[in-house]
Amino acid sequence: MSASAEVQESDFDSIKLYSLKNKNGMQVGITNYGAIITSIIVPDRDGKMADIALGYNRVEDYINAVDKPYFGSIVGRYGNRIAKGKFTIDGQEYTLATNNGANHLHGGVIGFDKVVWDAKPISGNAYTGVQLSYLAKDREEGYPGNLQIKVTYKLTDDNEILVQYHATTDKATPVNLTQHTYFNLAGEGNGTILDHQLHLNADHYTPVDEGLIPTGEIAAVKDTPFDFTTAHPQSKAIGRDIGQENEQLKFGLGYDHNFVLNKEGKQGQMTLAATVYEPTSGRFMETFTEEPGIQFYCGNFLDGRLLGKAGKPYIYRSGFVLETQHYPDSPNQKNFPSTILQPGETYSTKTIYRFSAK
Repeated sequence: MSASAEVQESDFDSIKLYSLKNKNGMQVGITNYGAIITSIIVPDRDGKMADIALGYNRVEDYINAVDKPYFGSIVGRYGNRIAKGKFTIDGQEYTLATNNGANHLHGGVIGFDKVVWDAKPISGNAYTGVQLSYLAKDREEGYPGNLQIKVTYKLTDDNEILVQYHATTDKATPVNLTQHTYFNLAGEGNGTILDHQLHLNADHYTPVDEGLIPTGEIAAVKDTPFDFTTAHPQSKAIGRDIGQENEQLKFGLGYDHNFVLNKEGKQGQMTLAATVYEPTSGRFMETFTEEPGIQFYCGNFLDGRLLGKAGKPYIYRSGFVLETQHYPDSPNQKNFPSTILQPGETYSTKTIYRFSAK
């Protein structure tokens, strides 16, 4: 481990805050409430540091916020939506909370973003981190099976945040864990993300209905506002096509869709999913994942009511989220990759967020 890497923890009853720092001065804050990434401090092209993760200064603000935007959290047992809060396994129907209109979202009323995880600091060669674990009990939020989960965050000296997920169960159950940090590479609270340039390594996406449930179609992005296939430095600004007259943009109030990653026969292997470039600061972010999909959401429900860490309001579209995942509503979509974890199997997947400047 680098001499400058450190882990600090401070207590808020059973809730702790861990501060990771690497040899380059990059810092990441993590709390065991919701397994939330509370801050990501990285340099711009001139070496100026800024926090690029939306969130709050106090744990109680995460707990008591009127709106629950899932800032920085791990969401599950099933990230994203399940239609009508229902699915069937081996002929038995299960009913979940419908906390997003008629549908189930991000694990329910008390998902993994709202529980206190067990946590311990870890370190190794050129990284420092936190390992978090949680036991989701049988029928918690309606899901079958006692699900033992472990999420490990590592900050490396290559300015990477590595997120590793592991889970086991004693009953067949759907599992789709993801990380829900909102990013603004100009700095949290510093305007919209519409000028950020996005590349998604995805030739297809999954269209949705009015409730944002996939229709089951795998549609091409070519000649649509959903085409982000051009790589940096020619990648497309997020705001370029967002105002087009398009039914899918209307349903999502902008971009809030799952993109089918180009795996080229490499399902389950780590591949590049996305890059984002912010021209003013020069900050550049790459996302790698073993997952087959990524949900791109551009902060369509932020409206200025929430105040961030610098006291600035989080205005409309002032943060974007890249949730690496299996597809939404997979338990009810036979043509989507399965998300059912069986007893004796291990759910294991990794995602990397890498930061640099250009």
